[in-house]
Parts: sequence; structure tokens; C-alpha cells
Amino acid sequence: MTDHDLRDDIVFAAEDIAIAPARGRNAWKLLIVDDEEEVHSITRMVLGGFEFEGVPLAFLSAYSAEEGRRIMAEHQDVAVMLLDVVMETPHAGLDLARHVREELDNRLVRIILRTGQPGQAPERQVIIDYDINDYKNKSELTARKLFTAVTTGIRSYRDLQAIDRSRQGLEDIIAASADLFRTSSLDLFARGVLTQMTSLLRLEESSMYLGAASGFAAKDRRGDFVIIAGTGDFASMESRLASEVLDGPELELILKAADSDECVFDHDCYAGCFGMDSGARHILFLRIRRELSDLERNLVQIFAANAAVAFENLLLNQEIAQTHREVIFTLGEVVENRALVEGMHVHRVAEMAYLLAVKAGLPEEDCELLRLAMPMHDVGKAAIPDSVLLKTGPLDEAERKIMEGHPRLGFDILNRSGNWIMQTAARIALEHQESWDGSGYPAGLRGEEIHIFSRIARVVDVFDALLSERVYKKSWSVSDALDYIKAQRGAGLDPSLVDILLAHRDEFLTLRENIFQQSREVEIGEDEKKP
Repeated sequence: MTDHDLRDDIVFAAEDIAIAPARGRNAWKLLIVDDEEEVHSITRMVLGGFEFEGVPLAFLSAYSAEEGRRIMAEHQDVAVMLLDVVMETPHAGLDLARHVREELDNRLVRIILRTGQPGQAPERQVIIDYDINDYKNKSELTARKLFTAVTTGIRSYRDLQAIDRSRQGLEDIIAASADLFRTSSLDLFARGVLTQMTSLLRLEESSMYLGAASGFAAKDRRGDFVIIAGTGDFASMESRLASEVLDGPELELILKAADSDECVFDHDCYAGCFGMDSGARHILFLRIRRELSDLERNLVQIFAANAAVAFENLLLNQEIAQTHREVIFTLGEVVENRALVEGMHVHRVAEMAYLLAVKAGLPEEDCELLRLAMPMHDVGKAAIPDSVLLKTGPLDEAERKIMEGHPRLGFDILNRSGNWIMQTAARIALEHQESWDGSGYPAGLRGEEIHIFSRIARVVDVFDALLSERVYKKSWSVSDALDYIKAQRGAGLDPSLVDILLAHRDEFLTLRENIFQQSREVEIGEDEKKP
């Protein structure tokens, strides 16, 4: 028998081979699961010089199905598993295959079943019942066949990875479009665009044959570009300027793209600049690390152009949301300023409501919704005559009845809109004078009959009102205000929310003071502008 014959028939080779250590993400992981040491040695010998697209194998060995379970749980990026059937039990390998697919939910690894006892696991039944990708009889498995099987398995794994990365990118984009009021929506969308682009070009971060993909999306800022989202080398560089993170040729590339307002390629980088109807410009930049084909360049240009349209829509939505927020705060301040000596009440209660909601464990989207809706809680006071609203002395019975009508008036004003923020504001306006013990108005609701938003609004509104000077009263001291809040625990105010406010009083007081300071700085700036 020649040396070639011995190498080709792996069943008869039995030699210890020293294997180089795995190269992590720069190697394809191959797991050998077999209770025969000889099989491990021969497999490593035959595939010792194996490379697929310039990247070698990293060998992992398990000598039982149980050990295979542990390794698969620790190494979720195994590309191919060579699996024996009969080990500690006659069907241990099949049980492991089912565990990988169903318990670990790993659909990417390619499983090649190798058995010396084909009668124990009939091929047709195994392929159908166990999601096996290939079936080999050990007595017929030559080196050439093993090489072919592993190559096919890795190629399939690579393509499945690209599909999976594409799916993840689409999920990012869908998540962004589902909630455009989140401040991170644009960041999330940009990250999804980068993921889709790298997947389109097979540059995904887990790539073991082209190196890690790196890229960023950025928007125009005074002749430079500020990074919105990044991957790879640019992964933690949000809000940095492109000029700070790129080398000379790369910066020249994006400036060239910006000047020409089109896509520009060089041998290892891509930059595309897209002007918006609003006048803003956006850059997509990728370190590609290889030449792109004409087809790939066309795909990039089409995809990037579509992404630019999506960016424009997102920016417009954010601008609308910000305008909406400013209008709400302005209207709230107009109403409140009729009875306030000092401004910014609606800003303070909005931020304190957000903080109290966070401390109470509400979901982030609910906390943000409360922050947006809170400024309109007293909009009903717009319909209260000055003779009542601005009266410096006690209200008589008729005047009190007029004042107690402002929650219903506010609800009627806000409930006309179908906007979800206005609907939330309408409920807060209606219920923010209800009391935990049922003594409030207009409906005498008690306890958890009152919406959590309205209970939070009541706590922070009372707290800020006590500390603020009004036309009919002086501001209270912090100690007196806190004593009153304690006294109202379980009476006018939700006891659990009072406990949270008192436990974090310093944070609320600091937040309130910071808003005061911002207001002073704005006033100083306005005064300086006056002639």
C-alpha cells in the first residue's frame, strides 16, 4: 500500500497529530464527536492542511455525546460537526443532534453523521427525523470524500450565516420603524443599514475569511460628519467626527463622495453621500478589504440610495416629534404662567414624572410617554376665569366648583385628538386631582382605579407646587414640603410613590434645581441679546 492509499483511506490511519491552536474568529470550527481516539487523530491528520477561502480549520474534540453537548453550548459558532452515532448509548449521537437543534436552537451548524454501524441508524430515517445534513459510513469514507463533505458543510454554514445576519439587520430596521419616538430609533436604523450592507457583501462581523467588517453611518455637521452608528473598528464611536477616526486617504474618500454627492469606491473602501430634501447630507462608509465586482457595486448603490430615503423619513419623523413636544411644553407654560411667579413648572413636573416612573419600574416607553404628556395636565385651567384662577384669597364655594371643573375641561380639550400622546394627556388631565383615598375630584376614584400615570402626576405636581411661588402663595421650604408629602401618604397620594419620592428626594431636588439653572441661563442669554 502506498502512502497515498494510506492517507486516502482514513479508517486505517492511527497516528497522533499535533494540531495548531484554534485561531478564534479567524478559523472555521470543526467539532469531532466520537468515542474512538483513532478517529480524532486520523481526521485531524487528513484535514490538517485544510483551508476554505484562505481560512484554516480549528479542531474541537468530544469523546462522548455529553461532552459534545457541553462544547456546543460553549461554542455556538461551530461550523461543522462530525458526529458518531454509537457512543455511550446506541443512539447517543442522534440524541446529541436533536439536543443541538431543539434545545440549543442551533440551526446553522452542519451535522455530518459518521457511523461504523449503519444498521443502528438507517440513513433515510436519520436524515428525515434528526435534521442531519450528511450521512457517511466510516468504512466508505475516504479522505477525498471527507474533504468534499467538510467543504460543502462549511460553504453551507457560511451562506446560512449571511442569511441570518441579513435577518438580524431587518429586525433592527423593523424595530426602529415600530417606535420612531425613541431617541435611539435613528441609531438603531443606521445600525440595521450597516448590518444589511455588510451581509449583502458578505462582510459580516463574524466573517472568518475577509476579516471583521467595519463601517459607519454619519450625518453632516459644519463641513464634517458626525457618526450615528458604527460596526467593527467604529463600534463605540457614536457622536465622534469622521475626521477624528479616519486616516488621510479614507477621509479624502468621504469628502470626495460628499463633493460629488454620489458613491465612491477605492480598492478597499466605499463611501456614499446622499443629499436630502431637507438640505442635510448623510454618509455611509465601509472598509471592504477587497475589490467589489460590478454587480456588487450596483447592489451597493441601489441599497444605499434606498437607505438614504429611509433616513430622510426617519429624520422628518423625529423633527415632527420634537416640534410636537415643543408645542406641548409651550402650551403648558402659557396656561401655567397665568398663575405662576416663576416659569418652567411644566418642564419640572415632566422631568420629575419621568424620573418617578423610572424609579417605580415602569417600562422605558411608558416613562417617555408620560414625560411627553405631562405638560398638558392643567390645560383645563385655560378656561378658568382670571377672577378665580388668580384670586389671592380663599375661594368661595361657587369659585371652588368652577376651579374643580378644570380636569373635565382639560379632558374635553385634549380628547378630541386621536394622537396617542394627546389621549394620554387627556387621561392625566382628567385624573390628576383624584386622591388615593377617594376624596379627590372629579369622579372620586380611589387607589388603583386611578391610572398610574395620573397618580405619578399628582405626586410630582403637588411636590413642585409646594416648592413654587404662585400669585396666591409663597414657596414652601423643602422640609415643610416633604412633611406635607409624608402627611398625604395614603390619603391624597399613592403611598408607594410617596415612599419612592422620599427615598430619592435628593435626586428629585437636584433635577428641579438643574431645570431652574437652565431657565436662568436662557434668561441671561435673552437679556444679552437685547440692545
